[in-house]
Amino acid sequence: MGEQVRATLRDLLHLRPVRGAHRVALRAGVSVLVPLLAVLALGHPSWSVYAVFGAFTSLYGRNHVHLSRAAMQASAGAALTASIVLGVLVASLQSRAWVAVPVIAVVAALGTVLATAQDWHPPGPLFLVFALGAVASAPHPVSAVPVAAAVAGLSALFALLVGNVGSLVGRQRSRPARLAPGWTWAPVRYGLAVVLAGGTATAIGIGHPYWAMVAAVAPLSVQGVTAQLVRAAHRVLGTLLGLLTSALLLAPHLSPYATVLVVAGLQIVTELLVGRNYGLALLFITPMALLMGQLAAPRPAGQLLYDRGVETVIGAAIGGLIVLCEPWLRARIRPAGR
Repeated sequence: MGEQVRATLRDLLHLRPVRGAHRVALRAGVSVLVPLLAVLALGHPSWSVYAVFGAFTSLYGRNHVHLSRAAMQASAGAALTASIVLGVLVASLQSRAWVAVPVIAVVAALGTVLATAQDWHPPGPLFLVFALGAVASAPHPVSAVPVAAAVAGLSALFALLVGNVGSLVGRQRSRPARLAPGWTWAPVRYGLAVVLAGGTATAIGIGHPYWAMVAAVAPLSVQGVTAQLVRAAHRVLGTLLGLLTSALLLAPHLSPYATVLVVAGLQIVTELLVGRNYGLALLFITPMALLMGQLAAPRPAGQLLYDRGVETVIGAAIGGLIVLCEPWLRARIRPAGR
């Protein structure tokens, strides 16, 4: 146990080398920037939530090239678009806050199976949970479904094109798909994390329960108990420190176009850092998430910062608890599955 604690503390500050991060960062920045500028030029900043989550297609397949990356991004883009559309449908309901929790739990479980089968990188359903939760957190009419599908789908398609424009000259070898060890248990723990975190945050009445869900599933996307506990600690410490950078960027009340430029810049910096140290990247992920939300539906900055901090602590604590209790949980669930 003592060795595990020392390993966890050591990994909190470790900076890993990452090859080719600048290419991934540039692709991600362009993929986010252009769709956001497009919806602003069309006079519909409220569509930015559809555009930006479709653009997250660019975040998949950083270690893949040629058809491998294209296939991965195509499946991820389709799943993101479907999650956004489902989020609109949930958001059209009067009791959307409570309905969102089981719906997101099911999407997290199914997304885990798809992510494993397609060997997604980054692994797991985190961005599906993020997209569905963010869209479902604000009211949307059912009539917005075609717009959401079109904007998200076109944004995902643009990211797919940007991500594969250089495939003809790529030199890396593509990796075959593989099933991660223990993949049959993974959908259960992702669904459980969403239900516990989302249910807790919704019951307490905090304004953005999906932030707790995202924080709960984040530690589960890496392999190994030590790495998972480090990810949970990074999520808390990085987010709390990121609230300081968020406050500085929210204070000037930037114009929509200035906000888009800042978001694109933060996306680039995030991709440069996330493979090196997840906690450090959260100094930039946190303000990026808050600015994206302000672009679609502005809210008081103070309440946003409070919600983000409290929900992250709740979600990461639940995610860490699931990691520590996993051996016991698996032992209890396995007999029922026989």
